[in-house]
Amino acid sequence: MIIVKKHDLLRKELIKQFYYGKRLTLTELSKLTHKSLPLVTNTVNSLVEEGYVQEHGLAPSTGGRRALSFLLSDQLQRYIVAVAIDQLVTQVVIYDMMNKIMITPESTEITLFKDDPAVLTEITGFIKNYIVRSGIPAHQILGVGIGMPGFVNAVEGINYTFLKPDGDTSLKKHLATELGLPVFIDNDSSLIALAELKFGVAKDLKDVLVVNVGWGIGLGMVVNGSLFRGHTGYAGEFSHIPLSATNKICSCGKRGCLEVDTSLLVMIERAKAEMNNGTSSSMEKLYKKKGELPADEFLQAARAGDPLAVSIISDAAFLIGKGIATLIHIMNPGLIVLSGSGAIAGKILMAPIQQAINEFCIPWLAEQTEIEVSQLAADAKLLGSATLVIENCNFN
Repeated sequence: MIIVKKHDLLRKELIKQFYYGKRLTLTELSKLTHKSLPLVTNTVNSLVEEGYVQEHGLAPSTGGRRALSFLLSDQLQRYIVAVAIDQLVTQVVIYDMMNKIMITPESTEITLFKDDPAVLTEITGFIKNYIVRSGIPAHQILGVGIGMPGFVNAVEGINYTFLKPDGDTSLKKHLATELGLPVFIDNDSSLIALAELKFGVAKDLKDVLVVNVGWGIGLGMVVNGSLFRGHTGYAGEFSHIPLSATNKICSCGKRGCLEVDTSLLVMIERAKAEMNNGTSSSMEKLYKKKGELPADEFLQAARAGDPLAVSIISDAAFLIGKGIATLIHIMNPGLIVLSGSGAIAGKILMAPIQQAINEFCIPWLAEQTEIEVSQLAADAKLLGSATLVIENCNFN
């Protein structure tokens, strides 16, 4: 029984390594899993027989005999449902095991409220309808990975902030019952950090902080190559550092939190207020026509050089930079990644953030930390949710 369990664990670990590393040799897999070459060879051969893995020719020469390489089978019919929930929008997509999008992604505007059971019903229906219309049989779906804001206990499957089912059932169990599939949930900022660690600019690095610039401001922490969650799993509440000079009340009920001046929601509300007061902007026409200002339009206007959008993002980025200076003093990370939806603003974020770091951080300490804008940006949320499934499913 123990032997079977060890075999299953190695089988799962090898599939994960192929998912993250794509094309690998037996020797590389042995080093990555810290298992003997004969044991790895036997398990890979089993995976080939199961149809999970296929041979992929000889690896590049390293000076000796070229080794045979392997990768996940291109005929493998196993899929992942990835869901990204934020305060205003829920997105869903289905990937295959190569992270190729199988069904056109969809999104819907659903506002999260702390104590509204109708919201959970609406989100569940949206996800279920998407899966049904995909036509993919349930036995081919490895699971549903869901990233969401709030205090999330990933082990117990509970979100203490949002989407609480009636009764004693956890959110994870409730959704699994409703969808008829394995479900895994986690905090969205932690999953964005996981995506950056496995596929983004943080790949193979040990000590990285990932700032999630979105409808809120989140933080995912990578310490010694793994996600750091803190004593009870809720580390990373970056948005609630008291750095705001205003008296606005935060969603947490406190005053002065970083989030009240730096979230995308706040930036867009400021842009609308400025235009209402007569400030000229390329966003005016769209805003007057729709009465709203979508986040992607605001960010694209900033990238196109709209003075109002650039000014608002720069003010927010300076405060984020002030918070990052605090993080550098505490964590001494090798890299800080600016990720999430707001990372679409790209280089506009960098100058004011660097200015704040220059002003508030000890220079010789700041010099040891690189800061980069994510290459995954808005895709990090869904990719992180897919990775959550890979990390936890059974690969039946």
